[in-house]
Amino acid sequence: MRFPRAICLTMAVMSASCTHVPIAAPDSSADAAPAPQSTRPLATRVSPAVPLVLAHAESFTIESTILNETRRINVLLPTVYGVPVDGPLPTLYMPDGGLDEDFLHIAGLVQILVSNGTMRPVILVGVENTQRRRDMTRPTDSAEDRAIAPVVGGSAAFRGFFRDELMPAVRERYRCTTEASIVGESLAGLFVLETLFEEPELFQNYIAVDPSVWWNNNGLIRAAKGSAAADRTRGCSVMVVTSGEPSMAQLNAEYAAAMEIRCRGVCTFVHKELPAESHATIYHPAAMAAFRTVLAPAPKPAAGAK
Repeated sequence: MRFPRAICLTMAVMSASCTHVPIAAPDSSADAAPAPQSTRPLATRVSPAVPLVLAHAESFTIESTILNETRRINVLLPTVYGVPVDGPLPTLYMPDGGLDEDFLHIAGLVQILVSNGTMRPVILVGVENTQRRRDMTRPTDSAEDRAIAPVVGGSAAFRGFFRDELMPAVRERYRCTTEASIVGESLAGLFVLETLFEEPELFQNYIAVDPSVWWNNNGLIRAAKGSAAADRTRGCSVMVVTSGEPSMAQLNAEYAAAMEIRCRGVCTFVHKELPAESHATIYHPAAMAAFRTVLAPAPKPAAGAK
């Protein structure tokens, strides 16, 4: 049996009591004024700290036969100002989904955007990393690429984990619709866009933030410029948000220009530039913009419409 555990964060422990150390009074003299009485209140009693439980979130593991390892999965169930949203609901998957990675700040965005009505409710599913650079990358001809980690080129297996193990487990455990989205930044953005080309039917919505399109000698750019005759991305929604990072901005702009041509009449493509952001700062503001665009609530029917 599977028993989800609550996601806990450990708060810093504060002292439950304070010891007052008296300060020696200076030598007194006959004509010295009396020492003023302290007006500082007595120390307030503070309880010991306890783990902080993230409400409406849970975690479980999958013993993956595809990856031959245990993978930790973190899940946030949507609420509107603390009130759970009834399902079935679409899913939003995210690599880099560990508590020490990007799960918490993306979960916070989902929570507030769903509550204020600028994003439709989704079940957020985060995949905690084990070997990030292995999982997010495809094989490469570049020696420089291969030098970034002991093992690279495992994205096909990681995609198989999503398809054959993770997504069936999520559908079994939660009330889900057939709509699934994926969001990732940097190398995870590379994985998102590679999946769009390799297996576009896996997700309906693809969000890539400052993707590492330089991988494999700009392989994704070459793919975007290639023939779209047998394109299977029809009907998908794709959004790429890019920073002003000098080492990446030009390549990402080249990729986006090619995709705008490729997607005409095939799929929805949006490119948003945030030039004031760096590669290190872009994920949070980019995700907010993308969620409000790609995962916007359905328009309300006009008054009197039937």
